[in-house]
Amino acid sequence: MLVPLLQASTLSESPIRAASSQRRETADMADERAPEDQILFEVKNHVAWITINRPERGNALAPINRDRLRDLIEGLNGQLDIRAAVLTAAGDKMFCPGADISTDRENPPRPEGAPASSVGEARRMMLRGQHTLMPAILDADVPIIAAVNGTAAGMGAHLALMCDLVIMAEEAKFIEVFARRGLVPDALGAWILPRLVGPMKAKELMFFADDIPASQALELGLCNKVVPRAELQATATEWAERLAAGPTKSYMLTKWLINRSLDVDRHTLAEEESWAVELNMASLDAAEGIASFRERREPTWRGF
Repeated sequence: MLVPLLQASTLSESPIRAASSQRRETADMADERAPEDQILFEVKNHVAWITINRPERGNALAPINRDRLRDLIEGLNGQLDIRAAVLTAAGDKMFCPGADISTDRENPPRPEGAPASSVGEARRMMLRGQHTLMPAILDADVPIIAAVNGTAAGMGAHLALMCDLVIMAEEAKFIEVFARRGLVPDALGAWILPRLVGPMKAKELMFFADDIPASQALELGLCNKVVPRAELQATATEWAERLAAGPTKSYMLTKWLINRSLDVDRHTLAEEESWAVELNMASLDAAEGIASFRERREPTWRGF
């Protein structure tokens, strides 16, 4: 079952110090929690629910959270009892604002006089971190639904956009926040966003870094559905359990072909499509689909 959300309160001598102290102490308490309490995992009705549970940090991801998220998603592959997944977050305000920049990162020993950051270190951090998480979502065997409960900014926006389907609460929004900070988009945002809205619109969203409310995200094709926040979990459950009751290997190969279509030419995709059909025909669900059609009955999908 999901672990109850952490709630913490502190008393202090002044409102300003109280707020600052509470943020520090709550954050410290959150860091003391086990990784499995910060990224929750539950399987119900063949659906894996993965919940970012760091509301005291706005659900920002420290490296340990990012890596657990990646490992959980990669761990879905080959699990025949898991046939769909939902990625969501705790609380009402934030889905994920990106990386937790307040978290200390490990650096190798430095000689005297060396700078705090050396050329090449940011690149290695990206390749070992975000650039292992995002492909894990894209390459997962099962369809993944992002249930976006609140603001998804920067890497947090791309985390949702990498999923196969996106459902947003009416109050939720995306923000390509990087230009506000003078930064370059990361977490493969410059790969996924132009493929969803086109290069020119992607530049507009990234240059101006304006809020993208859920209604606009729906118009742009950045999400599939917008619902009242109170209905978000129920809607995600309905979609996920519908997927979990479907032909899982067919979904897996369909997902692979669509993602490949973004990167390869027509002839290459034709070859890969042929192999996908070949592979799928060896599945029990493909045989069931053909048999049910011939017998004029509803198919019973088993997921393999």
